[in-house]
Amino acid sequence: MTDTAKSPSLLGELLAEFAGTMILILFGVGVVAQVVAGQIGDHDSIAWSWGLGVTLGVYVAARISGAHLNPAVTFALAVFGDVPWRKVLPYSLAQTAGAFVAALLVRWNYSEVLASVDPGHTVKTQGVFSTLPGNGTLPVSDLGALRDQIIGTAILLFVIAALTNLRNTEAPGANMTPLVIGLLVVAIGMAWGTDAGYAINPARDFGPRLASFITGYDTAWLDQYGNVYFWVPIVGPLIGGVLGLGLYKLLVGRYMPAPEKTP
Repeated sequence: MTDTAKSPSLLGELLAEFAGTMILILFGVGVVAQVVAGQIGDHDSIAWSWGLGVTLGVYVAARISGAHLNPAVTFALAVFGDVPWRKVLPYSLAQTAGAFVAALLVRWNYSEVLASVDPGHTVKTQGVFSTLPGNGTLPVSDLGALRDQIIGTAILLFVIAALTNLRNTEAPGANMTPLVIGLLVVAIGMAWGTDAGYAINPARDFGPRLASFITGYDTAWLDQYGNVYFWVPIVGPLIGGVLGLGLYKLLVGRYMPAPEKTP
């Protein structure tokens, strides 16, 4: 019998990116709302829930779209010719839309608790939805946060490239790769979360930031110092993603031996 299955259409890929990113943000923003507004949990629960959100989002979308779930991933892959440029903008919009819808759901679900702990919807709970330098409390400048986002996203793409390199026989099997990528995000959160809240994903930050703005957070685009900040978790990850993927290809990928052919 002939297999008549077709490759997913671009629409199918975009819907998968939307759904996968939505799942990611439901768990990621949801846990921050629970910790900050509900005072249930701590930093470790935030790191683990973000990582598990990534894992589950990748499982949702990987078979159809590759589960980028992050414009920095899509952009870096396009820079090195691994995905066509025509997909960068549609993928990024779908990812941002998924993050936006998820954040609206979290905002709605936690509306009473957020209003109770922060009636003015200020920087006190803005970090539930989007990142701030020094997590809104520590003395980190916007440029320091930009540096942090470049480094954090470079680490993310460097390791993802190793985990998904088909020539890397030591990489986890396809069904385990999402879990290990999730653990990677947990590790980044535990090691690189101080300076800028480890957004490492423009859609993850901009979508929820927009959702918070239209639901009462008037200073959503600013940091705690009053500076325009929303560009930092966009520009930083885009630079860092290209840097990380490029370094992997330069230092490791080009030396990876081709798999041995079986007779």
